Amino acid sequence: MPGETTSQTITIILSEGLQELLRPGKRGPVVYPMGRRASIKDIVESLGVPHTEIGAIRVEDRDLDFGFIPAPGQAVRVTGIEAPFEVTSPSLLRPEPIPVVRFVVDVNVGRLAALLRLTGFDAAYENGLSDSEIAELAHRDQRIVLTKDRALLKRSKIDYGRLVRATYPDDQLLETLQFFGLSGPFDFFSRCLRCNRKLQPIAKADILPRLEPKTKKYFNTFKTCPRCDRIYWRGSHCDAMEARLKAAGFKDSF
Repeated sequence: MPGETTSQTITIILSEGLQELLRPGKRGPVVYPMGRRASIKDIVESLGVPHTEIGAIRVEDRDLDFGFIPAPGQAVRVTGIEAPFEVTSPSLLRPEPIPVVRFVVDVNVGRLAALLRLTGFDAAYENGLSDSEIAELAHRDQRIVLTKDRALLKRSKIDYGRLVRATYPDDQLLETLQFFGLSGPFDFFSRCLRCNRKLQPIAKADILPRLEPKTKKYFNTFKTCPRCDRIYWRGSHCDAMEARLKAAGFKDSF
């Protein structure tokens, strides 16, 4: 009968959050033919779910890692990652945690990089990076990949990532902060929006000729980027982002 589990198939039961990532037309338990010897990681990714979205793999009462090879007739439960995702702590699926939360942002969510930098997070971003370069950067620098590209997140060098669901940049920022449990306090006005470098304080007198008349009049505290020499001051953009975060529930983060 169609959908019946046989000795040559396994049944994969995905949690609700992962079901939405299945290829079109697939919902509910998936009966998967065991025509080849393959790890559960490879099997689930062939269904459209990147391994970075998986939080646990379980057969009966056993929790298993990505290298588990199912036997015909088995039922495998695969659940998504529950927020907040603590990436600095080890787990069975990810035994090597990252020491500090920092990101590499794909071009398809490029504006998110500037918002993360505005909020104080280390967010690497370059418009011309290929998927392989992003994966290598994530692996080398222990960064979390943020993207809408499922194929990128399936690369073996990427341990930590997020398939961004939100469409608009402000919403993508809120999604990222909430998913990774980043409640603050946030270090606003600390990174260059263009270069991602840590800003350095500079005396107003040293940059006075470069300032517009209203900036000279209303602001006294400034910073510069050590790489591009861009000047920063705490203007309305920071106030607007603080208001946006407070409205979303980050009320004690400033």
